[in-house]
Amino acid sequence: MRAYWERPYESEFEARVVRAWSEGEKHFAVLDQTLFYPTSGGQACDTGRLGGVAVLEVLEDAKATGPVIHRLESPLSEGQIVVGQLDWARRYRHMQRHTAEHMLGQAFLRAAGWNVVAVNMLNPVCTMDFDGAPDEAVIRQAEALANWAVYANTAVRSYFIDEAEAPAHGLRRAPKVTGLIRVVEIEGWDKVACGGLHVARTGEAGPIKITRFERYKGGTRVYFVAGWEALELFDQEHRLLSRLGEWFSSSPLELEKPIGNLREEWRRARAENALLKDELAERIMRDLLTEFPTQTIAAQVPNSVLDMVGRRLAEWPGVLALLLAQAEDKARYVLLKHPSRSEDLQTIWEEVLKPLGARGGGALVKLGVMPLKALHPALLAFERYLAQER
Repeated sequence: MRAYWERPYESEFEARVVRAWSEGEKHFAVLDQTLFYPTSGGQACDTGRLGGVAVLEVLEDAKATGPVIHRLESPLSEGQIVVGQLDWARRYRHMQRHTAEHMLGQAFLRAAGWNVVAVNMLNPVCTMDFDGAPDEAVIRQAEALANWAVYANTAVRSYFIDEAEAPAHGLRRAPKVTGLIRVVEIEGWDKVACGGLHVARTGEAGPIKITRFERYKGGTRVYFVAGWEALELFDQEHRLLSRLGEWFSSSPLELEKPIGNLREEWRRARAENALLKDELAERIMRDLLTEFPTQTIAAQVPNSVLDMVGRRLAEWPGVLALLLAQAEDKARYVLLKHPSRSEDLQTIWEEVLKPLGARGGGALVKLGVMPLKALHPALLAFERYLAQER
């Protein structure tokens, strides 16, 4: 018996185990009645305890009609009388989410004729997919409408109708089940077939806040929070903005200007840094060509300009070079040559760098990393290899 439909606000009950079994290390039980809601319709299952045993997951054998199956941390015995205890805070949040989802579904229908395609309410930030193209004006209007429904604090009730009666009840969407259909009605606002759990009045579901939206599969995906989780998100964001306001000596709602100024300063600094790195790389390249007149180069350079120096040298006729740099806890290398050189970089890499733990690849330019302790041995090994080749 699915007692959660009749008693959604109760969190403790007594029941008898009518069936119990194990599949390997997984343990299951079916009760003669339960307040544990199974995962269904985008709403996550309840968790809690049965006879002191943790309820890990709740499933339904067949949608709305089959037995509710409880997956347990350890086994129970058939015939055993157990006390079930729900994680009420989790249950109530799910009821808030689900009621808010109904309210938003109707709000978008009224705002722009959008229909709900899919929902996911398994996380504090829930999603709803609609068949309308993204439109910020529609999003804001629907959010406002949903919150007006919150302020109205109207009753939310549920009841069963026969499948044949459904067309006459003006449901927002066609039922997905046959036979007896459970209807959830928000008086004066929405009416839809649903097997989920909801709060008793719309005021309990608010506030409802749409956090963002995006184009998704030709329609729009909307992200929202509701109830306690909306208040918690507001609190987290307010605390963050207040801390940032202290850093910038600004009120939270006036942060945009100092952050914009900081962003412009960062862009200028980044541009200046790029110019300085470019000048440094050019100077290092010139110094290396002077230091190694044979144009066979083995040297350590700053990590910040390793790639830039390497690219310049790779374009210089007659150059063969191994450049290394220290990058925190590892060494980075560039092994390169100009096409005019006859040496085979792959052979050099395999005989000089690979034995020292180098990783990486490339053709005319090989890039990679190696253990930091191999930095100086790599330079020496490169020089010895070339000396032997001569």
